[in-house]
Amino acid sequence: MTASAAPNAPPVAAAEEVSPEAVQLIELLFFAYRDFTGDADAILAEFGYGRAHHRVLHFITRYPGLRVADILLILNITKQSLARVLRQLVEGGLVVQSAGDTDRRERRLHVTAAGKALMRRLVDAQTRRIRRATGLSGTGAEAAIRRFLSAMIEPETRAMVTALLDLPDPPKDLNGEFQP
Repeated sequence: MTASAAPNAPPVAAAEEVSPEAVQLIELLFFAYRDFTGDADAILAEFGYGRAHHRVLHFITRYPGLRVADILLILNITKQSLARVLRQLVEGGLVVQSAGDTDRRERRLHVTAAGKALMRRLVDAQTRRIRRATGLSGTGAEAAIRRFLSAMIEPETRAMVTALLDLPDPPKDLNGEFQP
């Protein structure tokens, strides 16, 4: 059985050989993601939640009063998938919704004390892994990792992410392209 390219993917030129190093980085990302999310997955499983719940809960905790429209933009998900996850978080007593101050149709999201407690457990578990990894990676590793992860974000959304996370503006060349 042969694998076919994604339907809308641009053709890959024959001269674009993929280096073994690049494939190895892809695999390292797979394994790192598996273990990084696995720490949280074990905690979330206690409540019957998954990664989508984690992401939504994370951003509502970090940015109290976030609008539903903001979460859709940040996570790049559909209203339907957010509605399901949000309903479960509200029913689970982890999130509450309120009307906006100026626009009563707007839904603002806040975590409850139970939501904060769960997020604390999740952040603690993932922070331990990050601290261990950066500690083993040597001087300057954290800055290099931040540059690498920022460079992995699509250029069209990098500015939004940088502003959201209150990161310093990434350096750019004369053409406005991101320079890691």
